Amino acid sequence: MKYQGFFAILKEMLVSMLKSKIHMATVTDTQPYYEGSIAIDKKLIKAAGLIPGEKVHVLNFDNSHRFETYVIEGQPGEISLRGPAAKLGQKGEKVVIIAYALATIKEAKALKAKIVKVNGRNEVK
Repeated sequence: MKYQGFFAILKEMLVSMLKSKIHMATVTDTQPYYEGSIAIDKKLIKAAGLIPGEKVHVLNFDNSHRFETYVIEGQPGEISLRGPAAKLGQKGEKVVIIAYALATIKEAKALKAKIVKVNGRNEVK
């Protein structure tokens, strides 16, 4: 069988769509010598439809840094930048945490992102 390319096998183009967003969470801790990741309150993970190990983009509202890392479960109210990401934010700064999903055009039109707004204690509003 002759190789026809990835999109020929799929028969449809995929687009990257917003799946989940935790909006304006407050960084509670930084741990630069941890192996890496972002620890997020388990309730926020569930509310946003995230899963441990999932890749996320983190946008620091206060210093404009943007970076990718992966999710781990944190303690109640926790948003902790760990590993090298800890150098891109400080305790008290506001961050937006975003995850994307690949979808066909038809699926993308029906996709409804989970947007989670939080208060200053990282509790769902």
